[in-house]
Amino acid sequence: MHIVNLVVGRAVDLVLWPFRGLSPWFGLVVVSLLTALLMLEVYKLTSNQAAIRRAKDRIKAHLLEMRLYKDNMRVTLGAQAGILKSNLAYMAANLKPLAVMIVPLVLILARLSLWFDRAPLRPGEETLVKVELAASADPLSLDLRLELPPAVEATAPAVRIPDEHEVVWRIRALAEGRGRLLLRAGDRTIEKTVTVGGGPLTSVSALASRGSFVRRILYPGEPPLPGGTPVRTVEVLYPARRLAAFGVGVHWLVAYLVLSIAFGFALKGVFKVEI
Repeated sequence: MHIVNLVVGRAVDLVLWPFRGLSPWFGLVVVSLLTALLMLEVYKLTSNQAAIRRAKDRIKAHLLEMRLYKDNMRVTLGAQAGILKSNLAYMAANLKPLAVMIVPLVLILARLSLWFDRAPLRPGEETLVKVELAASADPLSLDLRLELPPAVEATAPAVRIPDEHEVVWRIRALAEGRGRLLLRAGDRTIEKTVTVGGGPLTSVSALASRGSFVRRILYPGEPPLPGGTPVRTVEVLYPARRLAAFGVGVHWLVAYLVLSIAFGFALKGVFKVEI
């Protein structure tokens, strides 16, 4: 899974890299357009275009039938049954392409979240570093030490929470830069990136994990944590990022989906794709 994340990550990073000094909207529009083109091609190759076209034509025909014979109850009920049957056929024809499309889409969304979901720390800003431990580990007796890069300092000693199996540090950003937190667990060392400052569009990895398969898909920014320690995740609580649109904060995922769908429907005729 790590290799897949690396391949998808390099592709997404290559697309967004030229826009890192611009408003996040520029990069989001471009990646939404490319996503729409990719999904149209996947949909065209994996769907039964003839069946989709036939189902849509039958729905239109039954709607016209209902309008022309609206005073005939028998014909109207038959047309409604025909619409229901055609809708089921249309949905069945879409199951295969949607099942194929969901895989690359989830991988792309997970990678885009590194660029758009969280904002990097700013000099002077404080936040928390949270370490989640295995259920069998005791935070009170465990030897955990956090070493920080020069751009970051600790402002409080570690807080150990036995009920949550967590250890938490409060840190403050001092200067712009990207460094690595070093977590010493006995004789083992775990690394986690921390990002301070950067351009308007900066990649930020909030969490490193050795947890479940799903977790590694959803948080692809770091290599899996090494085994042999009770540490399951290391997380830096970065501030959430909102995209400004006409004075209103918009979540990046909403903007991405709306743009991708709009581009898809706008270009489906150009690529001769029946949706």
